[in-house]
Amino acid sequence: MSPAAVHRVIAPEAAADGRRRRGQDNRARIVAAMLDIIHAGDMAPSAEQVAQRADVGLRTVFRHFQDMDSLFREMSVVIMGELEAAAATPFRSEAWRDRVLELVERRGWAFEKVGPFLRATTLLRRRSKYMDVDHEQLVKALREILKQQLPPVVARDQLKVEALDLLLSFEAWSRLRREQGLSPKRAQETLEAAVRRLLD
Repeated sequence: MSPAAVHRVIAPEAAADGRRRRGQDNRARIVAAMLDIIHAGDMAPSAEQVAQRADVGLRTVFRHFQDMDSLFREMSVVIMGELEAAAATPFRSEAWRDRVLELVERRGWAFEKVGPFLRATTLLRRRSKYMDVDHEQLVKALREILKQQLPPVVARDQLKVEALDLLLSFEAWSRLRREQGLSPKRAQETLEAAVRRLLD
């Protein structure tokens, strides 16, 4: 086969790969721009804001995402990935009470990292069926992680499980940090003290 013929065969594939890489890069930039805007304090950015921050055209945003709802959904996937990474960290202790207290520490760290996005999803749930479903899945996943650390006798105590689930929730952490103005360290100490009393 002549060099020209080889080029005709290879060039379309190379061009397709190039377009695919550019598309993946643009999609990642759009999601990153969305996360950056929310992290800066704007809980419900517009498509125009996202396009400008990502340095892409508005048409590019909607080429990758059917609507803003699907972009919010993609953002939720990134957030879940962060929380799953925190959940996958091995426990330092073998004692179940100490592992529950470790959950306070690791969730505090994770909530600080993704707090702006979780607050945004709380607002967006009113207009996005996807975000509402994703929130329910997050709450169930966090609850299941907690229950896995409890011995059967404690896991059967419904009132204790509900109280622990509340204390280890994002809502409890957010209340201590924002409304009550506690530092991350003080919020963690407060929740740990409450969990210890509940488990005694």
